[in-house]
Amino acid sequence: MAKKTRGDVIKKAVSDHWIQGAVKHPGSFTRAAKAHGKSVHEYAEEEKHASGTVGRRARLALTFAKMRHGK
Repeated sequence: MAKKTRGDVIKKAVSDHWIQGAVKHPGSFTRAAKAHGKSVHEYAEEEKHASGTVGRRARLALTFAKMRHGK
């Protein structure tokens, strides 16, 4: 069996946390939802068809909610 190199360990760590790379500004969508006086899910459903950054963040929030649903 081959000896594990540092690169192998780093690749494993990156593959375990790949989704963290999708979030550039953690918490920004939650802050926006609270500023509008809504829950994150409510705000995401309302803004999911919006263009630009808000719409993209809303769609990502809904995707994350679906991923969590399986647990």
